[in-house]
Amino acid sequence: MIPVPVVVTVLGGWCAVYLADTLLKSSNSLKASYEEWLLTYGLSVSPFHLRWQTALFNRQFYNWGRWKPKLLYLWFSVGMVFGIVAMFGSVILLGKTLLQTLTQMLTEAPKAQNDRMLQVVPGVNLPISQLTYFFSAILISGVIHEVGHGVAAIREQVRFNGFGIFIFIIYPGAFVDLFTTHLQLISPVQQLRIFCAGVWHNFVLGVASFMVLFLLPAILFPFYYTGVGALVTEVAEDSPANGPRGLFVGDLVTNLQDCPVYNVEDWNSCLGDISEKSQVGYCVSAATLQQLSFPARVYRRLDGTVECCSNNSLTDICFSYSNKLESHLYACLPARKVIEASKVCRTNVDCHKDFVPSFCVTPSLENQTRLIRVKHPPHIDMLYVGHPMHLQYTVSLSSFVPRQNFLSIDLPVMIETFCKYLISLSGALAVVNAVPCFALDGQWILNSFLEATLSSLIVEKQNREFVGFLILLAGSALLAANVALGLWMVTAR
Repeated sequence: MIPVPVVVTVLGGWCAVYLADTLLKSSNSLKASYEEWLLTYGLSVSPFHLRWQTALFNRQFYNWGRWKPKLLYLWFSVGMVFGIVAMFGSVILLGKTLLQTLTQMLTEAPKAQNDRMLQVVPGVNLPISQLTYFFSAILISGVIHEVGHGVAAIREQVRFNGFGIFIFIIYPGAFVDLFTTHLQLISPVQQLRIFCAGVWHNFVLGVASFMVLFLLPAILFPFYYTGVGALVTEVAEDSPANGPRGLFVGDLVTNLQDCPVYNVEDWNSCLGDISEKSQVGYCVSAATLQQLSFPARVYRRLDGTVECCSNNSLTDICFSYSNKLESHLYACLPARKVIEASKVCRTNVDCHKDFVPSFCVTPSLENQTRLIRVKHPPHIDMLYVGHPMHLQYTVSLSSFVPRQNFLSIDLPVMIETFCKYLISLSGALAVVNAVPCFALDGQWILNSFLEATLSSLIVEKQNREFVGFLILLAGSALLAANVALGLWMVTAR
């Protein structure tokens, strides 16, 4: 849930702003100067909404809009085609998402939500530590979106009045102020170029961010190594990997069991394989097994697994093995002495080498629990006992290793995270804005599209507007249903 202090701070801050605005506007001595100050700086205040508009950037917008007219014409024509395709594609995507959500609700079998839209809720399923990335990506996506509208409008000879930024509750955004009369006088195709420019620029921003993310190893190659391991950047305080023989910031993980780790993807893949497969064993000679083991009472846990260590030791683990006579033997052994310098095995056959009698001993642990050997040279190996996913969730890593000590280990992670948020949020803004829904770009894209394509089939403008109204009503209902059910799935389950 959203932390109460955050809610109190947001509500308290907005109440203070609105109260100050109301008092100043109701004051006989300060009202005139206050309203003049707001007008001078282009500010406006309303409940949970703060808006700033300026003409400072008009010259820059006009320079962009008049640069290479033929190239801009081609650029925004491609954007027009993309916007029209995105409008139809967004409807299909929202319809598919709605059906998947309804099916999931009816079957009561929640599935992974990696491919679902509208599921990012700050404070609920978005880490508080990443709110800066989230809101920065939203603001940049919004600015690029509006720059597209502004430059396209100037290219089509529509007067540009100004650019602005707003904050609604906690969400930042941007807008451009265009002369409405000019918009109504130009042709529907010209209008389409302007209205589609926003989603087009969001798409391009997402692609550019993806390219930066994909080429990041090459971009940072002069400063960071890659492919040599996974570098630990953070270990949570409550992590089972925390401790004197655990992982520390700056450690380089090279292996999980017998699975090599060259980057973060390998780390995640190895943990997934370890979680899905059965626990591996370790080759121990018969002489060593007899020397290390000691008598212990064997009993079954509630889940059916066997425990044979009853001395409350933090270093001993119950191992199971078999010989030619018996298939289920158990021995309580010191884990580190058994594992170090031992070969990983699955059966006794894997250990029959050098004519030394050996057994494949396997940790007898609770279901889903694994004993994992984590190699991070030159330090002593970490032995982890627990669910593999707990290790994944509480240890943050990077694939980039600094070439020099003064280089930050967090910089590549910050760039990666920010690019991922830009890809996700800029893409989401493009999809949502393309939906034929009231108050979104999709409304104006649809109206202009109908004017450009149906004017010869439906002669009466009133009838074309009625068709557009019905489509907008359906699109609005579809989007609202996705938002409502998406938020319910995130918060209620």
